[in-house]
Amino acid sequence: MLRPSVKGDAMTPNRWRLDGQLALITGASAGIGLAITRELLAFGADAMLVARDADALEAVRDELLDEFPDRSVNAMAADVADDEDRRAILDWVEDHADGLNILVNNAGGNLTKAAVDYTEDEWRGIFEINLFSAFELSRYAHPLLTRHAVSSIVNVGSVSGITAVRSGAPYGMTKAALQQLTRNLAVEWAEDGVRVNAVAPWYIRTRRTSGKLADADYYEEVIDRTPMRRIGEPEEVASAAAFLCLPAASYITGECIAVDGGFLRYGF
Repeated sequence: MLRPSVKGDAMTPNRWRLDGQLALITGASAGIGLAITRELLAFGADAMLVARDADALEAVRDELLDEFPDRSVNAMAADVADDEDRRAILDWVEDHADGLNILVNNAGGNLTKAAVDYTEDEWRGIFEINLFSAFELSRYAHPLLTRHAVSSIVNVGSVSGITAVRSGAPYGMTKAALQQLTRNLAVEWAEDGVRVNAVAPWYIRTRRTSGKLADADYYEEVIDRTPMRRIGEPEEVASAAAFLCLPAASYITGECIAVDGGFLRYGF
């Protein structure tokens, strides 16, 4: 059965706010995940943070509570590549709240090699953290997301899922599949009131990219292929991700927003 129209929600003065909503963010202790968490908190949401490093996660939680004293911020150390941990994450959410409004599948990883050089464990590991975790967490979260009339999932993909870049074949494969997962779930779960969208960053200034961008020649190559001629910031990805969660985006689902400084539109 189709859900009632949410036109009223989209037209309210609070369409640019997330007050009273609960967001679960994976890979939330640094980089893009942390920036998304900050953005959602700034819009009024409460946050539940997941990352593998317990110490880093707790430090970030304390920092966020200082910045947003009126928000609820909880944290759980877990590995989303492990199915037992994935199930434990959703049990934790259910114990803390009546449902879930927002799921951000941000956790990911990579190992860049020539295609013929990957071991089976290496490429399967990339699939587990980048793709299977998002699929399984979305499925496990579905009963919690559907407790509300409207809710949303945002998957953090990459331009490497759209075009060939030097990230390695398994990474590009997982990010391409993540975009198709976004489309499929958007269609399948629209009648449940769950919107599913994605963002696809190009080079963003994070700890993970700092090594490659420290190479002056490589940096110049990246800049030469980026019409805006600069590296993106985590906050710029966070803005796009947060927008997709807002009531103002209530008629947007199945979309992928590239946050790439024009990289994908580059021509000669």
